[in-house]
Amino acid sequence: MNALQIVLLLLALGFVVLYARSPRNPKLALAYLRWVALGIAAILVLAPFVWLIAAVFKDRAVLNEYVFFPPPSEWSEKTVNLGNLRRLFAGDDTVQGKVFFWQYVINSLFFASAITILQLTFCSLAGYALAKYDFVGKRPLMVFMLGSMMVPPVLLFPPLYEMMVKLDLIDTYHGLILPSMVGAYGIFLFRQAMISIPKEMLDAGRIDGCSEFGIYLRLVMPLVRPMSAAFCLVTFLGQWNSFFGPSIFLQTQSKLTLPVILNLYIGFYQTEYGVFLAGTLLAIIPPAILFFALEKEFISGLASGAVKG
Repeated sequence: MNALQIVLLLLALGFVVLYARSPRNPKLALAYLRWVALGIAAILVLAPFVWLIAAVFKDRAVLNEYVFFPPPSEWSEKTVNLGNLRRLFAGDDTVQGKVFFWQYVINSLFFASAITILQLTFCSLAGYALAKYDFVGKRPLMVFMLGSMMVPPVLLFPPLYEMMVKLDLIDTYHGLILPSMVGAYGIFLFRQAMISIPKEMLDAGRIDGCSEFGIYLRLVMPLVRPMSAAFCLVTFLGQWNSFFGPSIFLQTQSKLTLPVILNLYIGFYQTEYGVFLAGTLLAIIPPAILFFALEKEFISGLASGAVKG
């Protein structure tokens, strides 16, 4: 019997003992069972991250020898070292000179942040217009917008690439950011969030002398802040993990983003999986910081549509 089976047996024994003490009132036993189930679920969720951290500090010769960290008695320069991180931060020799890993991190931060800010601005403005203004062609525009969401984005890359070539925007961040400045999904999301805002509130703002843009900025946006935070987080994660677009439109290695360069590490160094995993671990940090910063707003934004009134 291994250690895992012994632990599970002891947990089951604890439930049996608690239930046997008060079978007519098994609240304590059920609470114990609930906490055990939550603990096991937490361990299953966190196990891949622990494995990733352990793999970063292992030499490639012992990468698959231990599932997690080796026992302290077997620690050595091969089982626990900083070799993968040293190789990652050593930089790559390119035509433009030496490029360090932090350059790719900055590229991804700039790319993801710029698109997130632009999409938040333009999608919220368009959603506000569709939610609170009546104009000619509004319904056909909504139908066209919803219909465009059914088209796979990959089908748009050939004509988009040809357009960027004619505009001389290949291998520039402008050619990568401009097509992603606004999205139908974001417009529809903000439209649905803003449509429930009372019209009387907007009229009161107009009576007080507030401009139309001031109403949008000072009255409407604070009311949809939870949804805006959720939209920012989802958009940032989507662009941070974007691979297809940057790999097509960017050609200079110093301009590449993290997902592209991590894929190149696998291609160039097929046996250096430790370097790839070290880069993956560092690539998780910025989205994790953003998530914890917007955690409360993100959960409120996701749950806002589940409560009536």
